[in-house]
Amino acid sequence: MGRMICSLLYLVLFISAAVFGSSSAASKRLAAEQPLSQIAIHRARMMLDSSASIHASPSVLGLQGQDTDVVTVEYSSSNASSNDWIAVFSPAKFNESICPDTSGKGQSPFLCTAPIKFQWANYSSSYLSSGKGSLQLQLINQRQDFSFALFTGGMSKPVLVAVSNTISFVNPKAPVFPRLALGKQWNEITVTWTSGYSISEAVPFVEWGKFGGAPAQTPAGTLTFSQNSMCGAPARTVGWRDPGFIHTSFLHGLWPNQMYYYKVGHQLSNGTIVWGKPYSFKAPPFPGQESLQRVVIFGDMGKAERDGSNEYSNNQPGSLNTTDTLIKDLDNIDAVFHIGDITYANGYLSQWDQFTAQIEPIASHVPYMLASGNHERDWPDSGSYYDVKDSGGECGVLAETMFYVPAENRANYWYTIDYGMFRFCIGDTEHDWTEGSEQYKFLEECFATVDRKHQPWLIFAAHRVLGYSSSSGYVAKGLTGEPNGRESLQPLWQKYRVDLTFFGHEHMYERTCPVYENQCVNTNKTQYSGTMNGTIHAVVGGGGKSLDDFSTLVPSWSLYRDVDFGFVKLTAFNHSSLLFEYKKSRDGQAYDTFTITREYKDVLACVIDSCPPKTLSS
Repeated sequence: MGRMICSLLYLVLFISAAVFGSSSAASKRLAAEQPLSQIAIHRARMMLDSSASIHASPSVLGLQGQDTDVVTVEYSSSNASSNDWIAVFSPAKFNESICPDTSGKGQSPFLCTAPIKFQWANYSSSYLSSGKGSLQLQLINQRQDFSFALFTGGMSKPVLVAVSNTISFVNPKAPVFPRLALGKQWNEITVTWTSGYSISEAVPFVEWGKFGGAPAQTPAGTLTFSQNSMCGAPARTVGWRDPGFIHTSFLHGLWPNQMYYYKVGHQLSNGTIVWGKPYSFKAPPFPGQESLQRVVIFGDMGKAERDGSNEYSNNQPGSLNTTDTLIKDLDNIDAVFHIGDITYANGYLSQWDQFTAQIEPIASHVPYMLASGNHERDWPDSGSYYDVKDSGGECGVLAETMFYVPAENRANYWYTIDYGMFRFCIGDTEHDWTEGSEQYKFLEECFATVDRKHQPWLIFAAHRVLGYSSSSGYVAKGLTGEPNGRESLQPLWQKYRVDLTFFGHEHMYERTCPVYENQCVNTNKTQYSGTMNGTIHAVVGGGGKSLDDFSTLVPSWSLYRDVDFGFVKLTAFNHSSLLFEYKKSRDGQAYDTFTITREYKDVLACVIDSCPPKTLSS
């Protein structure tokens, strides 16, 4: 009864706090916009101007084997305006000849494909005064050629005035941007990459082995998808871009903690092999094996452009900081969990390629595991739990195909990972998690079947906040998380003594005390020893997307709140000692830390609403 009264009191206080805390709903909607969606490409008109020009060089990219290169774009106009902008199109042919007539009246739009990136012409400081400008734009190998266009009229009423020459990578079909993932077996790593080669053109495979040992070759499976696989616009319309072919190879029989080299390849019909770049990885530890194990967790990172293009309303300002900080510390990271809102492509498919390029230094070296978020999955009448359009019509297809996760059915994005002394139970908040659902049964089995003697650190992670959050977005609705989230899953967390939960969705960092039913059940803040009595919850949605804000009221269970970009790093030293660090992306330094020190008997001990049954018999 006391806990019920306390819970009701917190609800009243939070509803009251909504009056004083600033609701960020409007700003969040603005921040959620994909920059490319600001371009009204369907309204574009062509008025080629002989006094305007645009030219790109060099004409061939990647001559040194690189899959990222820089292009110089020079342009001029006798009517230079602050509304002028540069668009990058790929494929290079973007005029009406490739646009289908959707009107039924023989009137197809002049342009039906969004550019893959853009920049304002006056980004070059002399453009408005001289009528001449120059940009350095970074391009990645995306399987097609490129052209550049000079528009006037701003984004809302674009007018095409000049088109450039065509440029391309020396081999547009080359295999690029491998991403590692943990497999269904503990001694398995999967390698997924993208290319322009269908299986009728070339056979995909991975060449790999232990350093100093003979190489093996393992074939890869190949997937792709069509425009008809998309659930709606813009993914099915202006945002559509051919995804090429996604290949996945399963490397079995790995020796625990051993270093391996690998490179992907495609054998053409004439016997020639097209190779990707060489990489290396460390094999996972055996479940329960005691060794130093370090895992990074964050959500809501998105992507950004190093050349300053595609920027709108300070859309994803922390994305590159997070990426670069992780790259600097990569030798001290064993796996990464990106728990939802991956790219914020929102139906503009070209952005998924660019995201894989951004994280390539990380994902090619350590397993890069995903959870599904609203911006990957949600679309009305598509089976998602929320009836919203946040995925831009992707309805999960991109996340489920571009990356591998060891789910039984990747359309249901929940799965188990055993990594040494850790067990991770990854949930999918975009599908039903409530009691009696398929996912609920999976989660209970994941919690119940771990051997805590050998895998003491039990972690739950998912995208939306199913635990505790004092963000203004939730508090404005009188909530401290998703409706029915904690009510459904908190009994499981308590019953099975889940140590930590991680969530994204709210773009900030927050960490609770060990908590159960709104009450702290442990008074310590930085050093926990013995029986925990409850679960510690962390919101780690500050991966890079524009930040949210907190309610002005600080609940008693909230120990640390920060509106900044960052991530959490967990370090398991052994079966008895775990270090938790919240690090900021700006400098990689730890700003909130605690340790857990305990023995196996502490995991078994009786806690509130989770006492093992006893008998009176002797």
